[in-house]
Amino acid sequence: MLWMRTTAAARPATPTAAASAPSTRRMGVAVGPPTWFNPPLTAEGDFAAALADHKEETAVTGSMSSTALRLDPPGPGPWTQDAVHFPRPLTRYFQEVHPAAFRAGTQDFARFYGMLIDGLQIAYVQGFAYNQVVPAPEAELPERFGRAELTYADKLWRAQLREWDENRKPATLQRHRELQRIDPAALGDADLVAHLRCCRDHHAAMLTQHMRFTGAAILPTGDFLAHAGDWTGLPPSQLLGLLRGTAEVSAGGSEELARVKLAFAGDDEARRLLASGDDPTSLIERLRALPGDAGAAVRGYLDLVGHRLVDGFDIAEPTVLEMPDALLRSLRVAVAGESPVDADLDDRIATVREQVPAAHRAQFDELLAEARLTYRLRDERGVYSDIWASGLMRRAALAAGRRAAARGLLERPEHVLDARLDEMCALVSGRGGPTAEELAQRAAFRAAYSAKDVPPLLGPPAPPPPDLSSLPPAVGRLMRATSIALDHVFGSSLAVHEDDVLYGLAASKGVCEGPARRVSGPAEFGRIQRGDVLVTESTSEAFNILLPLLGAIVTDNGGLLSHAAIVAREYGIPGVVGTREATERIADGVRVRVDGDAGEVTVLG
Repeated sequence: MLWMRTTAAARPATPTAAASAPSTRRMGVAVGPPTWFNPPLTAEGDFAAALADHKEETAVTGSMSSTALRLDPPGPGPWTQDAVHFPRPLTRYFQEVHPAAFRAGTQDFARFYGMLIDGLQIAYVQGFAYNQVVPAPEAELPERFGRAELTYADKLWRAQLREWDENRKPATLQRHRELQRIDPAALGDADLVAHLRCCRDHHAAMLTQHMRFTGAAILPTGDFLAHAGDWTGLPPSQLLGLLRGTAEVSAGGSEELARVKLAFAGDDEARRLLASGDDPTSLIERLRALPGDAGAAVRGYLDLVGHRLVDGFDIAEPTVLEMPDALLRSLRVAVAGESPVDADLDDRIATVREQVPAAHRAQFDELLAEARLTYRLRDERGVYSDIWASGLMRRAALAAGRRAAARGLLERPEHVLDARLDEMCALVSGRGGPTAEELAQRAAFRAAYSAKDVPPLLGPPAPPPPDLSSLPPAVGRLMRATSIALDHVFGSSLAVHEDDVLYGLAASKGVCEGPARRVSGPAEFGRIQRGDVLVTESTSEAFNILLPLLGAIVTDNGGLLSHAAIVAREYGIPGVVGTREATERIADGVRVRVDGDAGEVTVLG
C-alpha cells in the first residue's frame, strides 16, 4: 500500500479502470493534504471557527491584466482545475465558504464506504478552483477494507438514500423555507448582519451535505458501468441510457410543477394570463394572485424554485425569480407540453441484457436496479441543498448591497457579491469594508476571465494510477466503481475535430438542427429562445428549470455523468458534452446539427 502513504514524493492518482486511464490522468488527482489545510466543519455552528483559521490562506489577490495569469500551486503535489463545476472565477465569499465544507462532505462519504481516499480538497488560486485527492491514513486501511466489504454486503448506499428521503431532504426543505420567509430588506442593520451570518452557516452546511451523499449518487452507477461494460463491451453512453426516467428533478420535474400543469389544464383564464405579453415581473405577481387551484399551484412552484440559482453554485449567479422572462417562457412550454417519456426503455434494457452472458444476467439485473434506484441523487443532492441555500445567501447579500449603494458605499448593489462575508457585514454596519472601487475591480476581474485562461494542472504531473489487482476484492471493486463514475463526470472527449465538425461525447440520443445560442453564463440565459441549441462551457443541475426551451445541449467540459449530460438524457433532448472547444468554434446564431447518438456537432452555416 505504498501508494496510499503520505510522503514528500509524488503519489499516484485515484485508481481507475484501465479502459478509462487516459481521461483519469487528465483529471490529475493525487497526494496528501498541504500544510495550510485546517480541520473541516461538520455543522452550521462549527463554521465560523473553522473559517477564522483558514480565511487568510484562501484569500486571493489580483487585478485584470492583458497578459496571461500566473498561478502557483496552492500546495505540494498536482492540483487539477475543476472547470466542469466552476468554468469561471469564483467570488471571494465562495472561496472562503467552500473549501472546508467541501472537504468535510467528501471525507464523510469516503469513510462511510471504506474508500482508500480520505476525501478531496479544493483550493482557489486567483479565484479558479483546483482540487486533489487526499489518501486515507495508512493506519486506517484495515478498517477501510472491512468497511468496503460491508458496503457491498449491506448495500450501504440504500441506508444513505433512506436517510436522504426520510430525514435530510425534508429537514433541508423546511430550513430553506424558514429562511425564505424572512425579508432581508425589512431587517434593521444589526439584524441583517445576523441574517447574513445565518445564511452563510446554512450555505456551508448544505455544501457539506451535497458532498456527503456523493457516494450513494455515484457508486451504484459506477459499479453498473464497470460490470456491464466488462460483460458486453458496450459504450458507457448506451449503458447510461438505461438509467433514464429515474431522476425527475434532472428533467425539471417536481410535484409542484405537476400541480401547475394540472391546474392550468382546467383553467382557461389562467392559461390566457400565462400566454399574455405583460411585463414579466408583473405577470408573475398576477399569476401568484390567481384564485383557486391555479394560483395556489403557482405559489407552490415559485416557493420551490424561485430562490434557487438558475445555474452554477456561486452567489454571483442569478436566481430563477431574477429571470422572470425566461421563467415564464419555460413555464408556457411546460404547461402546454407533455412530460418526456422513454417509450422504448424496456426494449433497450432487454437488448443489452441479451448481450450479457447467461451466468451474469441475474447480477446484471441487480446492478441495474441499484443504479436506477440511486441515480436521482446525483442531481437531487445539489438542487435541494446548496443550490437553494446559495440563492438565499445571494438574496441576503443583495439586500446588503442595495443598502450600501444607497449610502454611497458601492457603485452598484451587485458588487457586494464580490465581498467576503465580514466585508458585507462591515458595509451594512458602517464599520469600514472595501472601497467601491476595489469591489468594482473584483467584479471586473471575474468577468474578464474563464477557466480556459489558466492551466488545467498546477504542480508536477500526476503519476500513473496504481494497480487495482493488488487490492482486496471489495476494495478494488469499490475504487474502480468510484474512479469510473468520476471519470465520467470530469472526462471530456480527446477526439480531433474537423473544420466544421466537433466530436464530443454522445450524452443523449437524438438529432436536432437549430440556431446555436452561445451562452457564457447564467446572466445570458434570457437570450435563449425555444428550439435553440445551448452552447456553453458547462451547466449545473439547477439549469433544469430552462430545459423546456432547448432543442439540444452542447458543452465544452464534462463527461457522460456531468450534470449537463444527465439533464439532457432525462429531458429527452440531444446532448453532446466534453467537446473542449465548442464555445470557441461555434458562433452565436449559426445553424448547427447536434447528433446525440454519434457525439457530433456539425456547423451548417
